[in-house]
Amino acid sequence: MLTDFFDAYTTAYKPYKDGRWCYEDGLIYRGLELLHKTTGESRWLDHIKQRVDAQITQDSKLVGYDQSDYNIDNIMSGRALMYLYETTGDARYLATAETLVDQLSTHPRTNSGVYWHKLRYPWQVWLDGLYMGLPFQISYGLKTENAALVEDALQQLDKALVMTFVPATGLYCHAVDEARKQRWANPETGQSPAHWARSLGWLAMALVDVAELVGEKRFAPLRARAEVFLANVLRLRGADGLWLQVIDQPELAENYKETSASAMFVYGLLKGRALGLVPDQTTDFFGPLGDFAVKPKSGGGFEMVEICEVAGLGPFENRYRDGSAEYYLSERVVADDAKGVGPMMMSYAASLQAESVPVSANVG
Repeated sequence: MLTDFFDAYTTAYKPYKDGRWCYEDGLIYRGLELLHKTTGESRWLDHIKQRVDAQITQDSKLVGYDQSDYNIDNIMSGRALMYLYETTGDARYLATAETLVDQLSTHPRTNSGVYWHKLRYPWQVWLDGLYMGLPFQISYGLKTENAALVEDALQQLDKALVMTFVPATGLYCHAVDEARKQRWANPETGQSPAHWARSLGWLAMALVDVAELVGEKRFAPLRARAEVFLANVLRLRGADGLWLQVIDQPELAENYKETSASAMFVYGLLKGRALGLVPDQTTDFFGPLGDFAVKPKSGGGFEMVEICEVAGLGPFENRYRDGSAEYYLSERVVADDAKGVGPMMMSYAASLQAESVPVSANVG
């Protein structure tokens, strides 16, 4: 059922931002990449190639991409370019990826050396951005034998974990404002107030993807923190196998089981278990997610339900997003958003991989 859903979803998929290069499309590409790697079925690669090719111009530019936005989100889809280069050998994909590397070479950074989330979010580091930018940078650095890019990404991840760690909860805040100027920022720490599940989902995926890319030795300085974080994520898993929108406040009356974050956590835990970052256990991480998240829809077929459409911080569309639990619970809940379906593909691929490959004792 799920592979049929993913195939039908991708066949009917319309580019998230009218064909402009964006991370939402990139999440679908990443899900398809992992399905292709795991199953070997050419249809998943065909889907990626068809859609990415439509976003590359003849002179290896990206449709709708503007480097001057300095938006770290725009880097994420570059992982599809790297995968297409790896699988096809077509140098055009690597040349196009260099456009994104050019952005990173001049992307604004905090005083501590971490990429700003966006030019319009100055001095801010968001957990989202760690997933959007760093795995691509590492992938490109490894492919081109540029060790400096790899080390820089690892150092940024290390510094960002320090900036965003919340000792009182053992989790990480959605974002931190180094300048302490945002209304949502704690005046002493610069941190945002509540724990939004999907922001932590981005971090979980970033950590395991980086661990897999760089191997045990290079990941060693981050390993202990990754292990503790994934253990805390597992601790907050509900008895039904899902995670809440405001992950650590089950007492909130309007709190709900949010599927995009749950898919990210399932992916992180399954991949973490394979890498030795999560203790070997027989827990069925994926089953409860699949049963809850994908439902029959009227008119036939299936849909993925209970996805928070979007959440952020600061001014947006004539309102101010203050990072409170109440704010995160006020955002619209939708079905079939790419931010849910992409991670759902990833988590399903990870579950297939877990069934076929013995659990490793080490990262790498």
